[in-house]
Amino acid sequence: MDADFVKLVSVSSLITLLLFGKYIGSEKPQVPCYFIFGDSLVDNGNNNHLESNWKANYPPYGVDFPKGYTGRFTNGKTSADIIGQSLGFDEFIPSYATATDDQFSKGVNYASGGAGIRDESGSHNGDIICLDRQLRNHKSTVSSLRRSTKNTTFLKECIYLINIGNNDYINNYLMPGKHYNSGLIYSKDEYAEVLMKQYHHQLRALYNLGGRKIATFGLTHIGCTPFMVKKFSTEGKPCVNWINDVIDAFNNRLKSLIIKLNKDKPDARFTFINTAGILFPQGAVSLRTPVCCQLTGDWACTLNSNPCPVRSLTTYFDALHPTEVSNMMIATRSYKAALPTDAYPYDIHHLTQV
Repeated sequence: MDADFVKLVSVSSLITLLLFGKYIGSEKPQVPCYFIFGDSLVDNGNNNHLESNWKANYPPYGVDFPKGYTGRFTNGKTSADIIGQSLGFDEFIPSYATATDDQFSKGVNYASGGAGIRDESGSHNGDIICLDRQLRNHKSTVSSLRRSTKNTTFLKECIYLINIGNNDYINNYLMPGKHYNSGLIYSKDEYAEVLMKQYHHQLRALYNLGGRKIATFGLTHIGCTPFMVKKFSTEGKPCVNWINDVIDAFNNRLKSLIIKLNKDKPDARFTFINTAGILFPQGAVSLRTPVCCQLTGDWACTLNSNPCPVRSLTTYFDALHPTEVSNMMIATRSYKAALPTDAYPYDIHHLTQV
């Protein structure tokens, strides 16, 4: 491994760990509840019992997680887990698949590996819980809370995290003709507009269910993932740049949508988290590393295989999903921005206070 890379990641990891330590251990949660929506980047086990190939409930996934392999697509905690700790929750937010009625008031994780903004994204690989289904599940949660607590005004003080859209590209737009036709009929800008129109409706639906403090995560530069680098030509460059250009079209429109929502809904606070800028600042070629686990197929870890021994020095655990240290970097700077470009207009810590 390149010595300069090891030095860079070691320093980045140390800074992240020091920052993380500052924001955990609150005496009580900073908000009454925390709800999570999204895909495999924040899924904590909702796919475990689905008829689906989008699963991570086997070793070596979870090798560094206190409860072992739970369905998280990484070696340890997801970014949503770490943000929950920063918010002061002493337990991880339960998956919707396992949550009980008495847990609903503190929050639920609805995320599903393979899910997208569009209903069909990722569906070629089995059952998934798309964002529309996740919102219907949340509607059921809110209905249950209204029956049990009567007063649900506390929901407007909760944090709502949404990390979705990756599969609308990886497992839809970038698979033209095989399972989906979006890549054949839309330009990158047209497709981003189509996604924004649906995402706008979905964010408004969350608002109508009581959400007022909503953090939306932009997409990472998936053209730098080991999966995409292997699948497409990089033309001698470290990343597949044209794919990152496609992703930038989405991220730029999402930030514009957040500005519009904040203007249209003055009693709510929406924010944009710049995941690509955090994980790959200015393209940060040096943060690209080999995958940590042995692979079966295109991206997933091989069952019971031995992962790399020093996981704190790798960006990706499998060919698509970040390691815990990468998740810690994303989560820490989402919660408390290190740069003005990390979050707009608020980081999550600020979001708890407005």
